[in-house]
Amino acid sequence: MELTKILDHISAIQVIGEVQRQDVSGMYYDSRRVQNNSIFVAIKGYKTDGHKYVLDALNKGAIAVVVEDGNAVPDEIFVHQNRAKIVVRDSRIALAQLSNFFYGEPSKKLKLVGITGTNGKTTTSYFIKNILEANDEKVGLIGTIANYIGDKKVYTEMTTPESVEINKLLLDMYQEKCSHAVMEVSSHSLALNRVYGINFSAGVFTNITSDHLDFHGSFENYLNAKKILFNALPQSAFGVYNSDDKNSLTLIKNSQAKTFSYGTASNADFFFYDVKYDLSGTSFALTYKGVEYSVSTSLVGEFNAYNACAAFATTVLLGVKESVAIEGIKTMQHVPGRFEVIGVDKKVIVDYSHTADSLEKTLLALRKIVGGRNPVYTVFGCGGDRDKTKRPVMGKIASELSDKIIITTDNPRTEDPLKIINEIENGVTKKNFKTIPDREAAIKFAIENSESNAVILVAGKGHENYQEVNGVRRHFSDREVAEKYLDR
Repeated sequence: MELTKILDHISAIQVIGEVQRQDVSGMYYDSRRVQNNSIFVAIKGYKTDGHKYVLDALNKGAIAVVVEDGNAVPDEIFVHQNRAKIVVRDSRIALAQLSNFFYGEPSKKLKLVGITGTNGKTTTSYFIKNILEANDEKVGLIGTIANYIGDKKVYTEMTTPESVEINKLLLDMYQEKCSHAVMEVSSHSLALNRVYGINFSAGVFTNITSDHLDFHGSFENYLNAKKILFNALPQSAFGVYNSDDKNSLTLIKNSQAKTFSYGTASNADFFFYDVKYDLSGTSFALTYKGVEYSVSTSLVGEFNAYNACAAFATTVLLGVKESVAIEGIKTMQHVPGRFEVIGVDKKVIVDYSHTADSLEKTLLALRKIVGGRNPVYTVFGCGGDRDKTKRPVMGKIASELSDKIIITTDNPRTEDPLKIINEIENGVTKKNFKTIPDREAAIKFAIENSESNAVILVAGKGHENYQEVNGVRRHFSDREVAEKYLDR
């Protein structure tokens, strides 16, 4: 595709140098990946600034560079090398616009469902994918655990990739005959314009609780970031929202799309009730348009009834028959790291609950299941370089809802692990805790020093198969460690 045509799709403040009439080989925001005849978009990140690497990109053969900072590299360099310097107000928006056009606006060729919320995005996305596949559709997925094109797994590092990767993935899905795609849409991706210009056929809101305040600064900013998804829905789309969440009306306000509610209040469009669950699964009744349906899933907990109901609502509104949606929910296998039950007599639950709200809901579900018959142990920590305000809150929740807690490391990243642990301990209200910084040793201790009928929650990392310490990742799986010591 010719450079002149591509650049017509961004609003440039200034163009310096020569816009060559030749085909573009690709576009990049990482100068290390730049190839000959490509476009480099300089993005200001949190660890570094892409404007520092403009010369590297030019040396690797970039024929055009998009920048926010017009003074980052002298104009003369571009004029001398017959390259183009494109100055824009927002490089991230420019990257989204350029990649969307470069890859042929792939989101318009699929029925794309975007899911946002603090908790439940991953499980809801898996439910929707499974239901659509039960309806004989080929489905793509972009999410926390992995990206999928049909059954083919594609590696991911971020819940929502940058816009250029999203558009490339969507194009790949379309070319491999996917009719639908499901995407987890994080607050970071919305605030950073990673999904700018993406055409969603449906938006789903699961819930919102305090999280990522280190990034957003305030709960209001966090909510407003989530709201971007519903603000961007076209009139032809629809929105599905959790009416039990008090912030939902703010989130859907001014959305052009038609919106539908789900929840436990009888006036919800998709009303569910009579939720029952144990360690084998969950069942509930659901009413839509005056018809009652019985729904069951092997996933455990009331929160999974919410996730299943959201998926039912979304897929039925997409045209799937109610009976097919129910079957898709029933046949859905466990999502990796989401309330995974390991063991026979002594059970270990591996769960991704890494926010105060998700930890509380998981422990309340466990308490309801065991009914005082089994002691509950919780092994958990908090991630470094992330929202610090939740650490003492999670300490309080864990100590009050567990018989014993073992505080350990999660992904300390560049922070001092002992400092993080101390901040968790500040919220503990009972003398029922032990500190073991080494995560494997903490899991081992809980398994080997708990009663034979104990239920042990290992929380925070879920599906992750690594631990990041001082910026270095090493292999670590809560599931593998639990299985190792249960076998012993």
